[in-house]
Amino acid sequence: MFTGIIATTGRITSLAEKGGDLELGIDAAAGAAAGDGAGAPALDLDRIAIGDSVSVQGVCLTVTRKEGTRFYADVSRETMAKTTLGILSRGSRVNLEPSLRAGEPLGGHLVSGHVDAVGTLRALARDARSWRMEFELPVFLMRFVAPKGSICVNGVSLTVNRVDGSRFDVNIIPHTLKVTTLGELKIDDVVNVEIDVIARYLDRLMTKPDE
Repeated sequence: MFTGIIATTGRITSLAEKGGDLELGIDAAAGAAAGDGAGAPALDLDRIAIGDSVSVQGVCLTVTRKEGTRFYADVSRETMAKTTLGILSRGSRVNLEPSLRAGEPLGGHLVSGHVDAVGTLRALARDARSWRMEFELPVFLMRFVAPKGSICVNGVSLTVNRVDGSRFDVNIIPHTLKVTTLGELKIDDVVNVEIDVIARYLDRLMTKPDE
């Protein structure tokens, strides 16, 4: 499990096809913001063991090996098809978060790293010191999106402002713009979206077996 509070960003250093799947190489020393953070590792790989989970752009991946400030993870064809990981390129910046440990603060909301759908940025506008972003989702998922509820976009825990049809909007504060990849988004860019896990299970519990 994760919290949607990004620890840092990394850079994709390699994409190697392996038997139809993809192995991603990620440099965890790329820094928390574009243009800075060079030098010391931004993600403490000493606390991450082979087999541990790391959220990469909101996708839960398993660390298969480490080399210096880099770690590697396999991405299945299913994950490539259902997330944005399949369109990453060498040099792409990605949000990183290690898995939550018992006793650590839950600063965002409970995030599983299991992406529900790819959404699309449809509108982007200044809102005081923040940026208001409007995303479009497949209609079937909108029943899980509620005003003032939680949602995860590219691994970032966000609060929903408004819901309208197949769209919802959020405000991105300056700090989040700086320390995540959300500040790089442009109109029509696609993002990984995970609905609130509590909403998912409540819906399942309230659905009749024959529905």
